[in-house]
Amino acid sequence: MSRVGRQLLGLATIALVATGITLVTGGTAFAELGQPAPWEWHLQGSGSPVMDNIVSFHNFLSYLIIAITLFVLALLVIVVVKFNARANPVPSRTTHNTLIEVVWTLVPVLILVGIAVPSFRLLFLELDVPKADLTIKATGKQWYWSYAYPDNGKFEFDSLMAQDKQPRLLGVDNEMVVPVNKVIRVQVTGADVIHAFALPAFGVKIDAIPGRLNETWFKATKTGMFYGQCSELCGKDHAFMPIAIRVVNDQEFASWVESAKKKYASGDTSTFASAAGPTQ
Repeated sequence: MSRVGRQLLGLATIALVATGITLVTGGTAFAELGQPAPWEWHLQGSGSPVMDNIVSFHNFLSYLIIAITLFVLALLVIVVVKFNARANPVPSRTTHNTLIEVVWTLVPVLILVGIAVPSFRLLFLELDVPKADLTIKATGKQWYWSYAYPDNGKFEFDSLMAQDKQPRLLGVDNEMVVPVNKVIRVQVTGADVIHAFALPAFGVKIDAIPGRLNETWFKATKTGMFYGQCSELCGKDHAFMPIAIRVVNDQEFASWVESAKKKYASGDTSTFASAAGPTQ
């Protein structure tokens, strides 16, 4: 390879490696846990074992894609520099190469298998709901969520966006409250149209379909507030249908359950008509 070719290859390699490092480390250099950050382009911080696996799979794919891209770029630079008309005036008349054909068939197959195995493992982790410590039913409605706790007295309440709370467009009047380090089974359905229950920090996203009961799960490993949104276009106020989950310790959860039984049993719940929704 000529000097110019080596310089081009070196510069391209440095640029792509720098980009790759940024992409991969960007997946782990998280902003504030549980909520999006301004101009965010990477994954939110993980708050559950499922999201830990999603981040690992994402980083694995990033490294693999960067390696493939650099390899293809190197081949292109070599072809451009070494096999142009000036450097190679008499072109090769080779038509077949058994070794090359075997390699470019087997290597992509092995790469795809290497991607498929952890991919299927992740899908099974998400879809196989383990034995639950707590079951919550989430019902999507235009344009808010209702949460029922059948294991804790069968109380139910509505959760609507609150304009006077932060973060903007994510704060709600009544959060879903769950205990930390417990398996939470979420049964999801829709009351009118198709919605989607999505929590990025927990690696959860499942459709809420009228007439169907879908199930998902998460196990929050950190206390604090975690935010998501409806992720299925469901009407004019789709953008104003947040999900807020407050993760607390066992004692705080038991105390909240006792107060929630009294509060929501007495009919002191939010309704869509009384909530301060977005002005149109």
